Parts: sequence; C-alpha cells; structure tokens
Amino acid sequence: MRDRLLAAEKVKAIDWRDGALYLLDQRALPSQESWLVYSDAAGVAEAIRSRVVRGASAIGISAAYGLVLALRQRLAQGDDWEQALEEDFEALVESRPTAANLFWSLNRMRERLLRLKEGDDVLALMEAEAVVIHESDREANLTAAQLGVELIRKQQGSEQAVLTHCNAGALAGGGFGTALGVIRGAFLEGMIERVYVDETRPWLEGSRLTAWELANEGIPVTVNVDSAAAHLMKSKGLTWVIVGADRITANGDVVSAIGTYQLAVNAMHHGVRFMVVASSSAIDLNLASGEDILLEEREGDELLELAGQVASGVEAFNPLFDVTPADLIDVIVTEKGVVERPDTAKMAQLMCRKRLH
Repeated sequence: MRDRLLAAEKVKAIDWRDGALYLLDQRALPSQESWLVYSDAAGVAEAIRSRVVRGASAIGISAAYGLVLALRQRLAQGDDWEQALEEDFEALVESRPTAANLFWSLNRMRERLLRLKEGDDVLALMEAEAVVIHESDREANLTAAQLGVELIRKQQGSEQAVLTHCNAGALAGGGFGTALGVIRGAFLEGMIERVYVDETRPWLEGSRLTAWELANEGIPVTVNVDSAAAHLMKSKGLTWVIVGADRITANGDVVSAIGTYQLAVNAMHHGVRFMVVASSSAIDLNLASGEDILLEEREGDELLELAGQVASGVEAFNPLFDVTPADLIDVIVTEKGVVERPDTAKMAQLMCRKRLH
C-alpha cells in the first residue's frame, strides 16, 4: 500500500528550498493556490497566527524551519546569537498555544542545539534537523495510514461511507495527512465508497480544504453542514468518523477542531466507530487530561462578519478547539501503533514503543 500512497500523492503545503520557507496560503484555497515565501522567524510566527499554515503537524514543521531562519539571522548579527535566539523561540512558541506538535518540534530543535560540539557547522546541522522533522512526519502519516486501513478492513462491508471533520490531510502536515491518510489508503483498497465532510464552521476547513484535497484525487466527497452530522449517521449507514488531533493528553483525551466532541457523542449514540489519527508528537504525557488545557478562542468578529446579518448588541462565542473525552473514542492510531479504548496506562505503553516501519 505504501507504494500506492506514494504514487497517489498530489498535495503539499510546505516546501523548504534555497534557504527559504514556502507555505501554501491556506486562507486562499480552494479558489487560489498561492505560495508565500518567508525568510525570518517573525514572518513564520505571523503565518502560524494568521492561519496561512494550519494543522498541528504543519505548524510544528513550519516552526522548526522558522528557527533555522532565525539562527541564520542571529549568526550574521554577532557573537551573542544564543541569547538572541531565545527571543525567536518564544515568538514561535506563542504563535499557537494549543498545538502540541509546535512545542515538540521546537523542543527537539532546542535539544539538537544543546548537543552541538565545538567546530560544528551550527546552521547546517540545525537545518538538517528541521528537514528530518518534516520528513519524519510524512513517514509517520504513511505508517499510520496503513494501520488505520487495517482497522477499516475489519469492519463489515467492502464499500463504506465515512465522515471527517476539519482538515487532517496533506495540508495539515508534512504529507498525506493523518485522518485523510487513512481515508486515502482505504479508498485505494476499495473499502470506501464516499467521504462525508463537515463544512467545519467558522473557517470552513472541511468544505474549503478537505473537500478540495479529496476531489483532486478523485475520491467521492459530499460536504454537509456541521449540524447534519447526526442525521447522516442515522440515515446514510456511516461506519466510521475519522478525525485528526491537535493534542492528545496522557489519559487519551483528544483536543481537536471545535465540533469534534459533539461528533463523538453522536457517533456513540448511533453505533458509529470513532477513530483519531495523529502522529505521536501530538501526544503530551505531561497533561493528565483535557481538563488541564486552556483552549484557544478566536475573535468574535469572525463569527459575526461571516454570519452577515446579526442583531446589534450580540456577543460571539468562538472557541477554536474542544476536548473529546477518551471514553468516547474507539481507537487512536499513530505511527507507533494503535490504542483501542484509550486510557492512561495504554497511552503510556504506546509512547514506550519504537516507531513502526
């Protein structure tokens, strides 16, 4: 299956070449494919904040490259580059506080910096580390896709309909995607007949991004309003809800795009299995549960302006994420393996494993 997935690859959102970071502007999709070029950490931090790049893995990869850009500037400015680089670390860390991959990626870059020896080519080694982070995420997605496909294969029926939410595809990481990686693989194996995609208010990552990715690859896709999900489960014979994650806590709670929690509740009621697919870098064993996370909220104007006509004096509640409790999740799939009915002990055991290949 790996070879078939590689042959089907069409979409990427991040490119590192000629010492610059190129990001596909996801705000302009699907109407326009526009690449923006970044040469400093401040620009990368703003790209993350403003959602030029989005998706937990893609944010982490971009931040790693952003640190390389910062290092190049700091080295050119003088001897005290290590202290100055801390400012760039902080700017990148603060760009999106919820995505675990961001902290994992930057901590990995920091650890590589601490292992430098006298005489090392600092910039070359740090650039190589960022490239490894990028390529490792792509490989993790490939491995997770194959594990997720085997779970779908066990489900009764050869041609199934599945539902996904937000965008956990190639646009959200180093390539292939997490949730969409599994969906792509299952489609190639003839197991998925149709993919239903929540539009995912208010940024419409489902209808703008996920539907675009799937349609480009000839995968039958239907967009639905978020509020139709329960009706779909009742009337369309869905077998799986498959989603990504921005962070997974030690007990298996999942932080993901707002609306994921209600999907899990509806899936349990309707007997639809619920799969979370993520790279292991999204797992944060330092957080006991989802209750320990301060969830981001966006400006209310995003809702009020998108709505077009709203009565005066109205306030907006615009959370970016919610927490899906572990007891609503059937399975978590990562490149390290599969956890069914996750809990604290199972998540700890997973993180002790080596990556599967």
